[in-house]
Amino acid sequence: MRLQVPGYELLTQASNLQYSFSGTGVNVASAMTKLGHNGYLITKLPDNPLGDAAMSFLQRLGIERNFIVRDGKYIGMYFLENGFGQRASRVTYTNRLESTFNTADISDYDLASIAATTDVIHFCGISLAMTDKVRANMKAIAEKVKENGGIVCFDCNYRPSLWDGDYEKAKPHYEDMFSLADIVMMNEKDAMYILGMETEKLERKEQLQELIPQVAEKYNIQTIAGTHRNINEGNAHSLEGYMYKKDSFVFSKRITFSVYDRIGAGDAYTSGILHGELSGYEPDKTVEFAAAAGMLACTVSGDTPMSTEAEILAAVSGAKEDVKR
Repeated sequence: MRLQVPGYELLTQASNLQYSFSGTGVNVASAMTKLGHNGYLITKLPDNPLGDAAMSFLQRLGIERNFIVRDGKYIGMYFLENGFGQRASRVTYTNRLESTFNTADISDYDLASIAATTDVIHFCGISLAMTDKVRANMKAIAEKVKENGGIVCFDCNYRPSLWDGDYEKAKPHYEDMFSLADIVMMNEKDAMYILGMETEKLERKEQLQELIPQVAEKYNIQTIAGTHRNINEGNAHSLEGYMYKKDSFVFSKRITFSVYDRIGAGDAYTSGILHGELSGYEPDKTVEFAAAAGMLACTVSGDTPMSTEAEILAAVSGAKEDVKR
């Protein structure tokens, strides 16, 4: 549950909050529905009005409810304060470990049905940071989907506040997921900090080009993708996407754009990569498509990407349109 301070106020200033429901799984599943796929969420929601509100929100996003279990009382929450100028946006997590999702047992989920339905399953490091039970559930589901011929995608999404800044604590769990993943979303910082890899290169792109092939070979990962983002003056960001597949790098054009709400842009990029892979795009088209999806996600309020394939392809072509009538 996302609790957002209106405008650009701080929590210490605000007297009211706007709520919605989000998270990496929600964002990716919903984005995939906009791109023409069936999106499912595997989770457990409280069996009370709070859970009802979450279910209603997910259904409006087009997410299927087949693998959503209802029981318990609590839902994880985070507070969002929008940044402005030199002040960065700030996310504060709360009440997560007691949530119904984090206390769910693997027996709550129908693994056979999940595996039979799934073409590609997406996991992220935010869930991995929770509890041993959640980590065990993730690995069990990934193994079952993989056994059934599905594709496993893992997004590093390392959040220091969820691991107490302890990379050593996170490393073995990340390595477990890397060993199961066919697609990994990461960049050179993840390789250096989480996996403890070393490089003498100083430039980020050079570090990326040295370390990512080593990660792919060590963990037998088919595809690795990610972004480099720069924050410029005047609330403008620059983004360059990359994809490493079949021993070769492909980079998108660097695009610069104004930002309305940046939360969820990485999930939009991930959905672009997954859509490209499922649709048989060539790597260069996939990475350009994903970068444009990430850019467009920054133009709408809320975490969840809302762009269609046609809108993203138009952005890739550089088309700028006046009011559509």
